Amino acid sequence: MFKSRSHPKPNTEHTIDKHALLFGLISVFLCGLGFSIITPVMPFLVQPYTSSPGEQAVVVTLLSSVYAFCVFFAAPALGALSDRYGRRPLLLACLLGSAIGYFIFGLGGALWILFAGRIIEGITGGSISTIFTYFADIIPSEQRTKYFGWVSAVVGAGTVIGPTVGGLLAKFGYSVPMYFGALITAVNVGYGFFFMPESLGKKNRLKKIALARLNPFTQLASLLSMKNLNRLLISAFLLWIPNGSLQAVFSQFTMDTFSWKPVWIGLMFSILGVQDILSQGFIMPKLLVKYSDKQIAALGMVSEIIGYGLIAASALFSFYPLLIAGMFIFGFGDSIFGPSFNGMLSKSVDSSEQGRIQGGSQSIQALARMIGPILGGWIYVSLGHAAPAIMGMILIAAAIPVLYKRTHASV
Repeated sequence: MFKSRSHPKPNTEHTIDKHALLFGLISVFLCGLGFSIITPVMPFLVQPYTSSPGEQAVVVTLLSSVYAFCVFFAAPALGALSDRYGRRPLLLACLLGSAIGYFIFGLGGALWILFAGRIIEGITGGSISTIFTYFADIIPSEQRTKYFGWVSAVVGAGTVIGPTVGGLLAKFGYSVPMYFGALITAVNVGYGFFFMPESLGKKNRLKKIALARLNPFTQLASLLSMKNLNRLLISAFLLWIPNGSLQAVFSQFTMDTFSWKPVWIGLMFSILGVQDILSQGFIMPKLLVKYSDKQIAALGMVSEIIGYGLIAASALFSFYPLLIAGMFIFGFGDSIFGPSFNGMLSKSVDSSEQGRIQGGSQSIQALARMIGPILGGWIYVSLGHAAPAIMGMILIAAAIPVLYKRTHASV
């Protein structure tokens, strides 16, 4: 079924396959667009099946958690399969699964149908890690942080457009953004089927897959035992927990605190995309000249702490300008942490292990995003609207010394 056109490029070369680069950038743009377009309407789709705002917040966070739960178990297997059979078939399958998941979620009709849509999307939720693996295949190691910055900027462009489009489409029905997300993702699958070149040559593929690589717990233990990775991944884990919480409760937070509608919620999410574009276009190139990946990651973490502080203050004082300022500062931190983290991660292993390391990283991220929404939803209901942001300040403050104590292997 999948007829790959192999264009392997050793990472030591300084030439990059332009067709592969173009497809990758289009894919991440559409991933950002498709994912973010549904965010503003999630609470409104859940509302008919719940009896109170508290129950609504819990269901919204559980929908985020069940998606992350499925990604956690599926990501290592998807990474291993991509190392064995190539990136192309796995990436196309993942994107197709996302389109089906969006469509089912849009159909709705009962809570179990909403959960079914998220489960299907989560099981095939390895598209982002496979795309990063794809870029790691085609880009020389010394240029990866720069190109991962480009990827973040392109995702940011999709994130800018997605929530705003989702909020506007919600005027025609809360399910319409889901159907639109399914459509554009399916179009991307068609584009990839006809134009996506394979990035992993047969000589660089795994000869066989050990069963241990399909077990997420074994995979986690293996990754965390690597001295040049464990503290990097632990620090990212501590950052991803509150990030997952913020993403899950944000729409509910703005509804409950400021009585916002989908259009305004969508515009707020667009701030994060704007930050990605501005940071990667103007700030990240200057930072890369002066600072290491690890220093840039730490700067991003400090910015996120400040952003969380302002978001918490906006809840305490019911003053939305503080929320807007906090989202800008948080978005800046998130936009520079991601490329520096992925740069350090991809430089830690050779080409035959890129799928494993990116799949394992996504599995750890999924675990954090499974814990984050549940924990965030619980403290949101029981301790107040500011509690998830305060949790973010505490956990990221703990993550910075973990990052800086890590080994000085090639980062």
